[in-house]
Amino acid sequence: MLGPISQTGRFTLTNQENAVNIDEAKWLTARPGERFCVRVPAAATDGAYSIVEIVADPGDSTPLHVHEKEDEYLLVLEGSARVVLGEQTIEATAGQTVEMKRGIPHAWGNPSDKPVRLLFTATPGGCEEALVIIAQGGEIDLPALAARFRVTHLGPPILG
Repeated sequence: MLGPISQTGRFTLTNQENAVNIDEAKWLTARPGERFCVRVPAAATDGAYSIVEIVADPGDSTPLHVHEKEDEYLLVLEGSARVVLGEQTIEATAGQTVEMKRGIPHAWGNPSDKPVRLLFTATPGGCEEALVIIAQGGEIDLPALAARFRVTHLGPPILG
């Protein structure tokens, strides 16, 4: 759980054993063209939410998919992202947030010629664990992993 705002204007985590120092967080790769860093793991918020920062190369995109148990919020920190959300296509730029509610098919990609930097918040948290498992490498049963995290893949990456 989050504690009060400190004098520096930052929240303090009361679950200190799971706190992540932003300078010590590890960058991992789940697939070529995309790096991620778990900024706030679900374990640090008693599962309430998690926050993951992603840097995606030009042309990188996710497959169309749907989450059964979490809502996601994508904040564009730098660059621009194309987000397919249900029947809509949204071009989000730095400073804009896109809400991706559970049960609605969605995907995102970087259609630009520069990297995009994104901050994802998932409520409840926990789906960041799937990215960490994939980044660890080795043989992964993707259908079983998707079932474990209650995600259904519906199509190929949106940018081909």
